[in-house]
Amino acid sequence: MAKVQLLEIEPIRNLKFRHLWALGVGAVVGDGIFLLIGEGIATAGPSAILAYFIAGLFQLFLMVALAEIAIGMPFAGGMSVWVERFLGKWWGFLSGFAFAAGWVLAGGGVSMALGTITSWFFPQLTGKIWTTVFALIFLSIFALLNIYGTSIAAKTQLYLVLALTAGMMLFALFGLKDIDINNFKEWMPHGTSGFLSAIPLGTYAYLGAVSIVTAGSEVVNPRDLPRALVWSSVTFLIIYSAAQFVLQGIIPWDQVTMDSSPFTEAANVVFGYAGAFIINLVAWIAAATCILMGTFYTASRIFFSQARRGYLPKFFGYLNPKTRTPVHGIVFIWICSAVFILIGSVNPDLIYVEFSLQLTFAWIVSWTLAVIAAILYRKKCKDEVEKLAWKQPLFPLFPILGLVGICIIFYGTFLGTPMTLVRGLIGVVALFIFYKIYYKPEQNKGSDQEKVI
Repeated sequence: MAKVQLLEIEPIRNLKFRHLWALGVGAVVGDGIFLLIGEGIATAGPSAILAYFIAGLFQLFLMVALAEIAIGMPFAGGMSVWVERFLGKWWGFLSGFAFAAGWVLAGGGVSMALGTITSWFFPQLTGKIWTTVFALIFLSIFALLNIYGTSIAAKTQLYLVLALTAGMMLFALFGLKDIDINNFKEWMPHGTSGFLSAIPLGTYAYLGAVSIVTAGSEVVNPRDLPRALVWSSVTFLIIYSAAQFVLQGIIPWDQVTMDSSPFTEAANVVFGYAGAFIINLVAWIAAATCILMGTFYTASRIFFSQARRGYLPKFFGYLNPKTRTPVHGIVFIWICSAVFILIGSVNPDLIYVEFSLQLTFAWIVSWTLAVIAAILYRKKCKDEVEKLAWKQPLFPLFPILGLVGICIIFYGTFLGTPMTLVRGLIGVVALFIFYKIYYKPEQNKGSDQEKVI
C-alpha cells in the first residue's frame, strides 16, 4: 500500500491566483524588512530607500524572466525540473536543492525573529528562553498547517498577507503627515560604497518570491503562475518602498539602531501608543508568512519532486493519502529548523550572519541556473513557447537584467566575506559527491520532465 501511495498519489490542484499571490508576497518579507532594515539604513543612510527599491526591481526582473518557463513547465520541482531539462541532471539537482536548502536555512533565523517579536507582546515573561519557546511553538503550528493540507495553509497565508499589506499601507498613508523632509538632506552619508553595500541587504529582504514556481503541481490554472510572479513583485515593491520612505522621513538615519525595529519607533509617532502594537503585529505576520509557505511549503515540494526523480531518498517522495502533502519532508524541515533555533539561542550570529550569507549564496546559484534554463527554453523550444498563453515581453531584456542583478548581489554580498564564499563552494562540492554516490539513473522514472507537453 505504501509503495502504491508513493508512486501513484499526486498533489491536489487547489491553489488559485490569490493563493499564489499571497505565497509570493508573504515569502518575501520577514526579519529582513522589519528587524534587519536598521543595518541597511546604517549602511546607506536615506539612500537605502533607493538601494532597497533597486533590489526589489531586480527581483521583479527575475520574476518576469522566469514567468514564461513557469507556465510552460508547471511542476512541483520548479527550477529543478527546468534546469535538468536544458543543462543536465546534476545542474537540475543543484538548482532545486540549493533553493530548498536556502529556505531550510531561513527557517531558523525567521523563527527566531518570530520568537523575538512574540516576546515583545508579553513583557512579563522575562528571559531569552521565551524567544526560543515561542519560536518552537509557532514553528510547530505552521508545520502542522502544512501537513493538514495545502488548502488550509494557503488560506491561512492569504488572510495573513491581506492583513500584512493593509497594515503597511495604513502606516505609509497615515505617516505622510509626520515626515520631516530634512531627514533626507544627507542622502549618502557613507558615499557610493555605502549605497551599493545596501543593495544586497535589500535583496535579502526581498528574497523568496520565486517560491511561487514550486506550486506548479498544485495550481488550478498554470496561467496564474506568471500573473502571480509579476503581481506579487509589484505589490511588495510598492508597499515596502512607500513604508520605508515614511520610516526614514520620520526617524533620522543616524538615530536608527538595530536593537529593535525602526518601524516600531516610527509607528509610535504615526499611531501613538498603539503604534508599536500595530507594527509589531504586522512584523509578526511577515515572519509567520515566511515560515508557513516559504520554509515549509517551498522546500518540501522541491524535496518531494527530487525524491520522485531519484535524487533524494524515497522517504521525501511520500504523500499522505488523505491530505496529499509531503509529510516526511515537512517533518524533516521542522527538525532542521528546530535545531537551528536551539543553536541560535546560544550563538545567534551563526544563524543571522553565516546562515543568511549561505542562504544568499544558495539562492544565487539556483537563480542563475534557472535564468539560463529560461533563456534556453525560449531558444530551443520555440514551438512550445508559441503555444503559451503568456509570453515574456522584450526578450532577452529581463533575463539580462536579472543576471546583472544577480552579479551585483554576488559582488556586494561576498566582497568582504571571501571565506563565506569558500564555505559555500565546499558545500557545493559535498553535494556533488552525494549526487555521484546516491543518484541512480534507473530510479529516475516518471519524472516531471517527461510529462512536459
